Amino acid sequence: MPNIELILMDREPLIRFATFFGGLVIMALWEAIAPYRRYRQSKLVRWISNLGLVVLNTVILRAVFPVVAVGFAAIASQNGWGLFNLLSFPAWLTILLSVIALDCAVYWQHVLFHHVPLFWRLHQVHHADLDFDVTTGLRFHPIEILLSMGIKLGAIALLGPPAVAVLIFEVVLNASSLFNHGNVSLPEGSDRLLRWIIVTPDMHRIHHAVLIEETNSNFGFNLPWWDRLFGTYCAQAQTNPRRMAIGLPQYQQEQRVGYLLWMLLLPFWPRLRRYQAGQPE
Repeated sequence: MPNIELILMDREPLIRFATFFGGLVIMALWEAIAPYRRYRQSKLVRWISNLGLVVLNTVILRAVFPVVAVGFAAIASQNGWGLFNLLSFPAWLTILLSVIALDCAVYWQHVLFHHVPLFWRLHQVHHADLDFDVTTGLRFHPIEILLSMGIKLGAIALLGPPAVAVLIFEVVLNASSLFNHGNVSLPEGSDRLLRWIIVTPDMHRIHHAVLIEETNSNFGFNLPWWDRLFGTYCAQAQTNPRRMAIGLPQYQQEQRVGYLLWMLLLPFWPRLRRYQAGQPE
């Protein structure tokens, strides 16, 4: 294994934490200086609950999976598992293609979690938030986090990406999720240009709109190409983005959506508005 990979893997926790904390601080300051939308709920309650989920998810993930994505990629490389370990591409090209392929896998995972009712039970925790800010990008049920890691490990086993590529992908995905969930907006010209390179807040906010056809669009978290390629891209919300309803229709009057216990129990409630082929049951 190249020395650079050894160094990166050794410092993986520090790199991931620095990216997460730095991104969170930058976006929080941006939101405080130039918030795009007014908040419907207490920001303090939401932040405590959403960040509480991050802590809980991290503890559970480390307890269940002795080896996570980067470490598993190293094991796959050592054992010659996966497509890229069978090909003789230059290292830089293998890393680039690995990052792109993993991002495509995350896109399809996201689509899957919208269209399979059992998975939607979990993923609706993310969408039930009545506000849209940087912490919404961290709001995922622990079981969804475990399933996502299982899917990611399966993708790594099939693709065989280098460990350094997985680390780059994880760091970029985490940073872009904080960015594109921000309660901020870019100038129209800048947003139009950036949408060809990365998912922007104005693009992803549409995905959190209350209208079902908009909820089932703009699935990309990092690269915006997949929505255009697979026909799920929505360029503009039907209503004014500053005033459009965020969240899910059935929880618009539910004041507990910002509380941690409510989020943890939500997937187990018997009443559920499910999605089948992108439409409500």
